[in-house]
Amino acid sequence: MIAHVIPLEDLERDALTELVNIGMSRAASSLRKMVGEQVLLSVPALEVVTRGGAATLIRERESGQVVAVRQDFEGIFSGRALLIFPEANSLALVRAVTGGAISAEDAAELEDEALAETGNVVLNSCLATMANMLQQSLTMSLPEVIRSDGSSLFDLVENGVEEGVVLFLYINFAINDRNIRGYIAMLMDLPSLEALRLLIADFIRRVVGDET
Repeated sequence: MIAHVIPLEDLERDALTELVNIGMSRAASSLRKMVGEQVLLSVPALEVVTRGGAATLIRERESGQVVAVRQDFEGIFSGRALLIFPEANSLALVRAVTGGAISAEDAAELEDEALAETGNVVLNSCLATMANMLQQSLTMSLPEVIRSDGSSLFDLVENGVEEGVVLFLYINFAINDRNIRGYIAMLMDLPSLEALRLLIADFIRRVVGDET
């Protein structure tokens, strides 16, 4: 059983999922222009869990190593964003992004560069769209590709943050009919999560106000 922390109300969860899906739609559009292929991205489920809970979710779903693109973000809410794929899917993603016209050996050489580029597009589109619709702005760091068994991905102690939560998003990722499952995780401390909840509440009030 995964422990939830400061569980979101249904309306908050729906609003946040909608914001993320709008971001994913824009990310898909950007990737479509980059690779010249049909790209579909969606977020069917969102959880708010502890960092230990996020590591457990990865271990339960992925038996091997994972590859992640990591970017830190700063603003009214701050933290770290991760785009995570099973290692077995990473080369498939690279071949999809590069059009599949390269050998497996060449794909391996280009893997980190292609993953970083893809992660940068997806994470920036997702977070920038969320921030924009919440009437805020965020600063993003450069992408970094890391490989892990999943447990160390959610360690924020190096930034002096010992306690925090993870917005854990399952994503459906398809490029030219290649289905490549993955995850997005946003690690935040509790003050950042509370700041995000207040912004979501304001967003909901604006939307409801526009509809009345």
